[in-house]
Amino acid sequence: MNRVASLLSRFAGLVATPLVPADYLALVRPLALAGRARVEAVHPEAAGVRTLVLRPHRGWGPHRAGQHVRVGVVVDGRVATRTFSVASAEGGRTLAITVKAQGRVSRALVETVEVGTILALGPPQGDFTLPAGRPLFLTAGSGITPVMSMLRTLAARGPLPDIAHVHHARGAAIFDAELRALAAAHPGYRLALVDTAVDPRRLTMARLAALVPDHAVREGYACGPARLFADLDLPLRREHFGAALAPVLDASPGIVKFGKTAVPSDGQTPLLQVAEAAGLAPKHGCRMGICHTCDATLTTGCVRDLRTNTRITEPGARVQICVCAASGDVELTLEGDPA
Repeated sequence: MNRVASLLSRFAGLVATPLVPADYLALVRPLALAGRARVEAVHPEAAGVRTLVLRPHRGWGPHRAGQHVRVGVVVDGRVATRTFSVASAEGGRTLAITVKAQGRVSRALVETVEVGTILALGPPQGDFTLPAGRPLFLTAGSGITPVMSMLRTLAARGPLPDIAHVHHARGAAIFDAELRALAAAHPGYRLALVDTAVDPRRLTMARLAALVPDHAVREGYACGPARLFADLDLPLRREHFGAALAPVLDASPGIVKFGKTAVPSDGQTPLLQVAEAAGLAPKHGCRMGICHTCDATLTTGCVRDLRTNTRITEPGARVQICVCAASGDVELTLEGDPA
């Protein structure tokens, strides 16, 4: 009976997006197809926070410590996605994401996903990765996640190098016990935990100098609410989800047709978001213009690549709808739609 229920659950997830013939293979061999992962284990971390251990599809990755992935789960009959930092060390056949319930996707992952659930999984992304020099990690709340991946990766290689880490959290931090154990076991790792319930102040240069006197000679990495680090006058690398976009030179509103569905467009919003706002559920993965899962076919009109302002006008051209906007009236065929 459990086997039947599992297959029915997988089928319900598949029919939330347009199907192509290969999708039916996912009913019996879900990890044989790209863009999927199975939940192997679930670990509670704190109230409203848990870690999901995922086994990706064959050929996935591998990720680099500090990178992020796009994860999708069925919510209200549709596949909804969100980006999460990978918390696990580099290497291995599984990866872990630590999720805090603070949105519909993250709530579904925290409150409803069980071992055996099949999720959508995009490729690893991002350049918020291990520094070559002496790092200064500034983190807060769930922003600890990518840095945890870095610390675990380094600890797996041997003694931790010279690292300064200031982490802000309300009460006990996520991974509190593991962070303290690393600090106790590795003299090179200097950890300062700030309880924001006791001290809610933003981090100033004076406070940073007291916590990390040699901060000026370190490579700064910050991950957490931007307001916490707004008073710091030093270069910081920050985690960034999404594609780098070019300045908008002009925007031409119009009507976008996805098959029989016609939707107004402002000429700036990515076509994927335009389609989703109209109640459609196009296939997609990274939402960053990398994986090409969302590619659609241009039938008529013109679209603009938001990363470069390049215009695409040739009928039959493949369009990455996550990073392209309509330029005037456009008609496209989504993957799985009849030609």
